Amino acid sequence: MVKMLKQVIEAYELLDSAYVTGEKVAKFLRDRGIENVEVKTITGEKGSTDFIKIIIPGKNGKLSGGDAPTLGIIGRLGGIGARPEMIGLVSDADGAITAIAVALKLADMRRNGDILDGDVIIATHICPNAPTQPHDPVPFMGSPVDMATMNRYEVDPSMDAILSVDTTKGNRIINIRGFAITPTVKEGWILRVSEDLLDIMQYVTGRMPAVVPITMQDITPYGNGIYHLNSIMQPATTTNAPVVGVAITAEVPVPGCATGASHIVDIEEAARFCIEVAKGFGRGKVKFYDEEEFKRLIELYGPMNHLQTLGRQRK
Repeated sequence: MVKMLKQVIEAYELLDSAYVTGEKVAKFLRDRGIENVEVKTITGEKGSTDFIKIIIPGKNGKLSGGDAPTLGIIGRLGGIGARPEMIGLVSDADGAITAIAVALKLADMRRNGDILDGDVIIATHICPNAPTQPHDPVPFMGSPVDMATMNRYEVDPSMDAILSVDTTKGNRIINIRGFAITPTVKEGWILRVSEDLLDIMQYVTGRMPAVVPITMQDITPYGNGIYHLNSIMQPATTTNAPVVGVAITAEVPVPGCATGASHIVDIEEAARFCIEVAKGFGRGKVKFYDEEEFKRLIELYGPMNHLQTLGRQRK
């Protein structure tokens, strides 16, 4: 049964407009019962975008004076549209659609008496007219603001773990239709794939799990002149919290600026995965990494935080 199709379609229709703004999205969410929604318009060299942050309090979360951990869900993208070059929602919009759909579902769950243990912070940005940029093998979406700005407004210090949801179709590396997850990244370390998250992925999809083969390059910050698969792991460059990418994927390379390329069922599965992770993480039942093993890695090989920086820049 596709349990979140309604919310995904609502999010898709809401964002599929040349006139959509962060405030319009915020109003839609507030009308649904979400009180804590914040919008900030940021202007860069190539235009502006509206960052939106949504906080869904849990019954034992920090906002209620409890100690349940907080999950961050970031809808990562360059823009939801590439107007005037392209008409309509682009493939790159999937992360934002997922994030808004998750917020809507959590609001509906609260209204129906199903309140999560921990707080959930959802962040993304709304830009219907973002630029495009060259990338191999297919063009990427650009953004009106740089990556450091995105991280500043999307990564919250209160997030104890982060799911970074990003369209990851512009490559030949992960070639399945649906979604895949990455290994956990923490403080410059690419750690083993979380068994808890693999379990949830199997339950949600009814299929064997798929994993994105990220590299050391992918976990370094944008701006260092090095090839990145895409921006899915960029939140990991600015936080000590563990980060896992939720990659919405395709069998063939699809440009981020392609329209008509968003698959509602794939987005629904990724959104449902995020909900199930949020349920278990807030209860302390889902772990992104093994704390003792990470501690042992540091003891044996030292910290890797330098990979979270731009590195040694030649003069």
